[in-house]
This record gives sequence, C-alpha cells and structure tokens, in this order.
Amino acid sequence: MVRPGLGWLVAVLAGTAALAVAAVVRARPSTAPPAPATPTPPTTPPTPATPSIATGQATPTTAAGQAAATTPAAQATPTTPTTPAAQATPADRVTPAATARPDATGASGRAAQVVWATATVALVGVGTLRAAGWLFALCLLAAVVTGTLAVTGGRSPLGMLLAATLPPAATVRALPWAVRGLRDTRPAGSGIAVGRVLTSVAISAGLLMLFGLLFSSADAVFADLVSGLLPDISVPGTIGWTFRLLLIGGGLLGAAYLVSRPPNLDDLRPGPARPAHRLEWTLPLVLLDALFAAFVLVQLTVLFGGSGHVLRTAGLTYAQYARGGFWQLLAVTGLTLLVIAVAARRAPKATRTDRLLVRTLLGALTALSLVIVASALYRMQVYADAYGATRLRLVVATVELWLGLLFVLVGVAVVRLRATWLPRLVIGTAVLALLGLALVNPDRLIADRNVDRYLQTGRLDVDYVSGLSADAVPALARLPEPMRICALSRLAVERPRDGIWATNLGRERARPELDRIPVIGPASHCLVPRDW
Repeated sequence: MVRPGLGWLVAVLAGTAALAVAAVVRARPSTAPPAPATPTPPTTPPTPATPSIATGQATPTTAAGQAAATTPAAQATPTTPTTPAAQATPADRVTPAATARPDATGASGRAAQVVWATATVALVGVGTLRAAGWLFALCLLAAVVTGTLAVTGGRSPLGMLLAATLPPAATVRALPWAVRGLRDTRPAGSGIAVGRVLTSVAISAGLLMLFGLLFSSADAVFADLVSGLLPDISVPGTIGWTFRLLLIGGGLLGAAYLVSRPPNLDDLRPGPARPAHRLEWTLPLVLLDALFAAFVLVQLTVLFGGSGHVLRTAGLTYAQYARGGFWQLLAVTGLTLLVIAVAARRAPKATRTDRLLVRTLLGALTALSLVIVASALYRMQVYADAYGATRLRLVVATVELWLGLLFVLVGVAVVRLRATWLPRLVIGTAVLALLGLALVNPDRLIADRNVDRYLQTGRLDVDYVSGLSADAVPALARLPEPMRICALSRLAVERPRDGIWATNLGRERARPELDRIPVIGPASHCLVPRDW
C-alpha cells in the first residue's frame, strides 16, 4: 500500500486466477442428480374404444365424448392427429431466443472481458517496472475501471456507467451468498466439500510454519528469505495487512458474486431521441464552424511563425502566451466533444440531404478541432522549452494527444454515422495512453529534458528534480559535480529498503548509483535560487 512493487502484480494475478476459476465453475453444467419425480394422482381409466362411424376406426370415448358423438356432425368430423408442439402450452414452448441465458454476453462480450482483464493486469504491473508513485496511483485508478468492466461486461454507454455502481452493492450482497456457500455441505466442483478444503488449508499452513521455522533456525540466508515473505506481526503491521485483507478481499468477494451472477447490461440503451428540425441544429453548427475557422486561421499563423512570432508580439512572453491560453483550449476541446455528441444524437438522418449535412458540419468541426489540439500542444511545447519539463506539463500533453486521437475516432464515426463502438474505444485509448506514458518512463524523460537544458543554459531547478522518483537517477547522474550530488542526495537519503514484495525494477537500477552518493546535509553550493 505504501509504494509500487512486485507484490501488487502477484496480488492481481492471484485475484484474476481466482475469478477465472469462478467463471469456469459457473459455466460448467451442473452434475447434481435429478430431483425425484412427483407422484401423480391416479386418473379415471379410459372407456373402451368404439368404432367411428365416419372412419371405421376405434376412438376413445368419454362421457362428454359419447354425448357429442350422438350428433351427425360430430360423427362425421375426422379426428386431427395431435403433435407434441400442438399439445404443449404456450409457456412450455421453447424458442431459440428463450434457450439463451438472459445474462449471456456472447463471444464478443467474453472477448471484451478478457481484454479488460488483461489491461487491468498490465496497469497494476506498471508498479513492478516504474518507481514513480504518482504514475502508479493513476494506473491503479484506471485498473479499477478496467477491472469493473472485466467483471460486469458492460458494453453500451449506459451499461458502462451503471457498471461503476455495481461493485459496492455486489460486495454487500455477496456476504450472505458466501455464508450460504460455506454452509453448503454438498461437494464443490472438485468433488470435495468446503469443510474438508478448509481443513486441508489449515493443515498445510501448520506444516509450512513448523518446517519453515526449523529451516530458518538452521540457515540465516533462508531465514532472511522467509522473513521477507511473511507479513509484519507487530501491532501497526497487523492493522495494516488486516485492513488490506478486508479491502482487497471484500472487492474480490463482490467480483466473484458478479462473475457467478453476471448482470445483463447489454440491453441498457437509451431510447431514440426526438429528431430536431433541420434549422435547429444546422444554424448553431454553421456559426460554430465559422468561429472555429477564424480561430484556426490565427493559429496557423502562430504554428508556422514559430517562436519568432511570439517574440515579436508586443508585450507577450513565453509564459503569457503558452500558460495563458492552454487551459482555455483544453476546455474548448472537451466542450467540442460534447457538442458533437449532442448534435449527432439529435440531428435527423432520414434523408440523404440530412446525412450529408451531418457529415459535412460535424466533419468540419472535428477537423478544425484537430488544429486546435495541435495549437494547444504547440503552446505546451513552447512553455516546456522555456521553463523546463514537469510532471504536470507532461501529463497535460498526454491528455491532449489522447483528445486528438479521440477526434480522429469521432471523425470516423461521423463518416460512418455509427458510433456504438466509440464508448469502449474512449476508455481503451485512455488506458493505452496511460500505458504509453508508463512505457516512456516519465520521470526519467523529465530528468533528461531538464539535464539537457542545464547543460545548454546552466539553469536547473535542483529542488524539483531531486523530488523525482528513482526512475530519474540514471538521467540525473549525467549532471556534473557538485550538481549531481545535490540532485541525488535527497533520493539517497529517502531510499527505502525493499523486501521481496516491494521489489521494483526502477529502484533496483538506481541502487548502484545511489550507493555511491555520500549522505550529506544541505551544502552551500546546493542552495540555488528558486527561479532556477
């Protein structure tokens, strides 16, 4: 819970395996013996068959049938042979649609759940490779979203939103379900009752503890290995891992309940919207396209004018130009996506003219928005070149790149006039953007940019770069003395002692370099001005 490490990856792999077993057990057909047949009450024996006058064949008669047979019409009417389908009542008739499980998601739904589960493992696995705590926190938040989709299987926009509310409720409902399962004396899928399984687990734990203590007392290296695997049994340590057990165990219990009883979220779709009049939506979009076009013409001048245009602008500095307009352009990007979504839903598409207008106006708005995204990225690049790279600037640039990709996908949806696949790709591309950010190693990238800037200009915010994670150590080691010691001394002092579960590739790579840094207090040559 404190820092990223190998234990997180082991935990998510174990949880994924447990939920996969629960899904396989649910899909396996029941092997329980059939229930005994209910005895039926004796019926009145049929009367002897009498020959039919019309056909000459023997037909069974009853009291009502004998009365009806006295009429000539009844005597002349031939008997219609009955089929099993005709004998069955409407409730007994089975149609192909009725044979499907109401909670089935189909092959494509199961494939999507596997993809979301794989994304969850990849996001949590970032903590094994990267030492940046802020990056791992973002990956954990994204893993909660992908894990929820993997368990619930929501695919439609409304189903995906509802899926976010299911895990807390499922955890509560899973408690009595788990108690009933533990009290059930019938054999489980393995043929062994639950009580015998728990007994086997208890015996295994006792044997491991007994022989583990003996081996630990016999060899110091083995004792150190065992101490790293076992949890801390002190009072604070016991409270910590008990809290983790309740938190993660409760989440897994709710996930197992959802896997065993999957909700049917595929049918949750909003009803058709009332089409707006052509003038109601074309006039706002035409005016908005004109405004975007005017802004884009100005931005093209900036993009092709380069930094010289910024310097020639009266009273305009890098900070005023880049920082003053970036957040506004980011808000414009998000609002444009909302406008396109509403217009695509309300615009009529009955005639060919309507469809042409939708493609033209929304397509133009999408293309102009891509230019605005490029302008926002350019502003951030100018600002980072002038004042150095930071985590916030890198994350915001990544978000802008993701929004640019979304506009490309929106353009494809506008051309096809179909966007049922778009909500899943919105989350999928966000996960890919986060994994891509982890792949480039953001803290090291930031340190590399700032070190290169220091070697060129002699300006460096030592206080900021020394607060980066261990991922930045290889880049900071390129600094000349005494700046190298100033930048790495804080990391050397705060270096944690990792056990087996906290093993991290970034910290392991930084350890040899940090071992050579002397642990010193604040020196005079490290006290640089804040504006550096």
